[in-house]
Amino acid sequence: MTIRFVAFLALAFVICAAFQCRKDTVQNSCFKGKLAIKGMCGNYTVQLLQGSLDTTSIEANWQDEVTGKTYTNVFALGNPCSFPDSIKQGNEFYFTLGSEPQNCLLCLAYYPKPKKSLSIKVLDKPCQ
Repeated sequence: MTIRFVAFLALAFVICAAFQCRKDTVQNSCFKGKLAIKGMCGNYTVQLLQGSLDTTSIEANWQDEVTGKTYTNVFALGNPCSFPDSIKQGNEFYFTLGSEPQNCLLCLAYYPKPKKSLSIKVLDKPCQ
């Protein structure tokens, strides 16, 4: 093997390792949110209260067409079937990114929600 080839492999390994660490850090991060809108048929809007998400993943400003109220840092819930029924509109909770299996049917009634959505996993206790 040539020195250039070994150097190339080493550089490729370092780059792959760096991106892998960054991905795990984001996926394992803990966030605090609030169920801003619990619309019918799983049309839920979550507001980010603590933590930092990529701005391409959430709506910086979004207006509910029904109420006219404007919300900041919100996203549509991408996995409403896995969202606990015990969380009511206005409740705060902790979550991580990711989803659990979807085992339910949703009706097709419409309630406005942000265009950007995320699947989340609600935590039983606050972040450590």
